[in-house]
Amino acid sequence: MKKVILSLAVVMAIGLTSCKDETKQETTETKTEVSKDMAMADISFGVRGNCGMCKKTIEKAVNKVEGVANATWDVDKKKIDVSFDDAKTDEMAIHNAIAASGYDTEKVSGNEEAYSNLPGCCKYEHDMVMNQSGDKNEEDHSDHDH
Repeated sequence: MKKVILSLAVVMAIGLTSCKDETKQETTETKTEVSKDMAMADISFGVRGNCGMCKKTIEKAVNKVEGVANATWDVDKKKIDVSFDDAKTDEMAIHNAIAASGYDTEKVSGNEEAYSNLPGCCKYEHDMVMNQSGDKNEEDHSDHDH
């Protein structure tokens, strides 16, 4: 009787192990298929904000958008660089995600309620220049701030 129970335990353990291996293989294959179909796009645009806390909030909002691979907001230039899969999302979805977190972009104004809940250091001026193009007027404006 002990041999029968032991044999069953060994067979069950082997059966569970093989199920786990099959699951891992399926997951790997799915990831490979997705990466082959990805059509990456890179965009940059202005986003108003002040500090490192703004940077974390803005980047977190963008990275939650399905299809976004990378987002980096430059505190000094008030500019974000985003890489994303344009088969899964588009530029306006990214603008809207940032606006929903309380920050103005070039195309969408920040959500007022979300803005009012930002920490004091993150409450930016709504007429702040978003220095993403490097135009002379923007450079002149930034010189006056110092």
